[in-house]
Amino acid sequence: MLITAHVNGVGLAYWMEGTTGPPLILLHGRTANHTDWGTSIPYFAGRHRVYAVDLRGHGASEHTGDYSFPTMAQDLRALLDHLKLDRATVIGHSLGGVVAYHFAMTHPHRLDRLVLEDPPPPFPMIRPPVEEDDSTGFDWQMVHQTEAQFTTPDPTWPKALSQITTPTLIISGGQRSHVRAELLAPLIPGSHLTTLDTGHLVHSTDPNAFHTTVDAFLGA
Repeated sequence: MLITAHVNGVGLAYWMEGTTGPPLILLHGRTANHTDWGTSIPYFAGRHRVYAVDLRGHGASEHTGDYSFPTMAQDLRALLDHLKLDRATVIGHSLGGVVAYHFAMTHPHRLDRLVLEDPPPPFPMIRPPVEEDDSTGFDWQMVHQTEAQFTTPDPTWPKALSQITTPTLIISGGQRSHVRAELLAPLIPGSHLTTLDTGHLVHSTDPNAFHTTVDAFLGA
């Protein structure tokens, strides 16, 4: 069931599935939406109340013109408040992982566990300029603003990762991925790093390995 909540000044859409178990929030990657978690939503809904969110500027959520990572992390905080959830486990892929670790920097007490699936670390990335095409379903302004933060991140962000106290699993897509997620591991105290050599789209390329890895971590 797709629902829209008005939180933090934005209409934020989320898909809810599952009625029992601890809450689990899924955050998709850039230009995707909640449907990207097609196999993971029913899988985890067997044991969790799953909330698969459309990040601002994506899917059925509003296009706001403000796409800073800290602001998007505040969306997550406001959504938890709206849902009356004191704590939740969060799984974030790529951009969703970046939003998740920004949330964990400032609100570690709101998290049970954190799973970061192949997110870019907060170090400057060298990438070709963004070229718009006829793709729809997201705000191109979001792409430009997030790209600027990927290529020129705030220099305080790497140190801020040391404030994360949540048990954290980092899943790297290995050498087939364009992202070096493994660089996050030394920055987050006590984090666990697992490499699944699938490339960047771990949860869709090898969902069985992804689910087994996450289950082992959540059950630990």
